[in-house]
Amino acid sequence: MPRTDNELSGVTLLGNQGTTYDNGYNPALLETFPNKHPENEYLVTFNCPEFTTLCPKTGQPDFGKIIINYIPRERMVESKSLKLYLFGFRNHGDFHEDCVNIIMKDLVKLMDPRYIEVTGIFMPRGGISIYPFANYGDADHQEMVKQRLLASFRNS
Repeated sequence: MPRTDNELSGVTLLGNQGTTYDNGYNPALLETFPNKHPENEYLVTFNCPEFTTLCPKTGQPDFGKIIINYIPRERMVESKSLKLYLFGFRNHGDFHEDCVNIIMKDLVKLMDPRYIEVTGIFMPRGGISIYPFANYGDADHQEMVKQRLLASFRNS
């Protein structure tokens, strides 16, 4: 069954031909819509292969890929708003580890997911690549939080 206008009332960026691109970090860009299947535990994955941020010390650009996996509860993040939010990091100066944690915390606050993880895979700088990983789970997913964190150590 198609989405109703009421279900889509908070989705303002999708289909908007007059989209403006924010010049900086702005979590207010994030929008949600209702999960039609909150009784199911299922995985949603976003892959942002062109993530860019700035070094907080030098102002030089850092390039990487951000992967977001989450198990929704009642609300889900709308993908165009997520894209615009992530693009806002282009002019944001922070370390890779900070960016990954900020993204995760903003999405937890926005959606209250059952489980979420954010991985950054950054291009080498000075011969070193950085792959930060942050995750969060509700009370029913604490074992998954531990397992996924340990698994990320083995995959590095």
